[in-house]
Amino acid sequence: MQSPECQSTNFNKNGHNKGKQNYICVRCKRQFIAEERVQKGYSEEVKRECLKMYVNGMGFRAIERVKNVHHTTIINWVKQAGKLLPDFYEPQINPQVGELDELQTFVGSKKNKTWIWTAVDHFKPGILGWTLGDHSAKNFEPLWNLISQWKCYFYVTDGWKVYPNFIAAEDQIFSKTYMTRVEGENTRLRHRIARLKRKTLCYSKCEQMLGDSIKLLIHYLKFGDVPIPHQNPRNHFRIPSRIFARIIP
Repeated sequence: MQSPECQSTNFNKNGHNKGKQNYICVRCKRQFIAEERVQKGYSEEVKRECLKMYVNGMGFRAIERVKNVHHTTIINWVKQAGKLLPDFYEPQINPQVGELDELQTFVGSKKNKTWIWTAVDHFKPGILGWTLGDHSAKNFEPLWNLISQWKCYFYVTDGWKVYPNFIAAEDQIFSKTYMTRVEGENTRLRHRIARLKRKTLCYSKCEQMLGDSIKLLIHYLKFGDVPIPHQNPRNHFRIPSRIFARIIP
C-alpha cells in the first residue's frame, strides 16, 4: 500500500474513519484509508489510445463518441502534454540546406488568420523548429534565431517579403520546386490534426491549444509514441527515459 499523494510506503495507522482503518503518511502527512489504494480515473492504455487517435486525425468529440471519454478530459491531457514537450528538437547533424515555409490556419474565427512557420532539413524528414503567430518579421525572428545557428549553405523559401530581412540574398533560393520536404511536412500536419484540415468542423479556439497540439504531433511523429498523463498532479507524465534523454540534453 502507498500514500496516494507521494507514493511513500512509510505510513502509520491513525485511528478509524467510518469503521475503516485510517492511515497517515509519515512523509507528506496525507491521511487515507485502504480503499483509496484503488486507482481512480482512466488507465494509461485509455489515455494513450485517445491521444494517439487525436494525432491521427480525429477530433475531440469524435474520440468522445468512440471511447466514451469526455472531450474536455482529452483536451486537458493535450494541454498537460504541451507543458512538458519542447518547442524544437536539436538536429543530430546541422542541416546543410534548410527549408522554410508557412502554413495558414485560423483561431476562433476565419478572420483571425494565424500562421505556423516551420523549418526542416532538406535531406531528412521531420520538423526541427516552428513558431506560431502572424505573418510578420517579429513572429519569424525567434525561429530564425534558432535555425541561424545551423549555418546552412543556403535556405530554400517561397520568397515571402520577411525573409530578406534575415537571410542574405546569396544564401537564399526562391523555389517551390525545391521545397518538397517542408511542404510535405506541412501537409502531414494538416492530415494528422483535425483542426488544421481545410474543410472541417474542428477549429482552434485559442493559440495555446493549437500550439500544444502541434508539439504533441511532432513528438509522436518523431518517437512513435505519446506521453501519458498521471493522476498525481506532481508527476503529470511518464515518458520513457530513452526518449526524455533525447529531448533534454
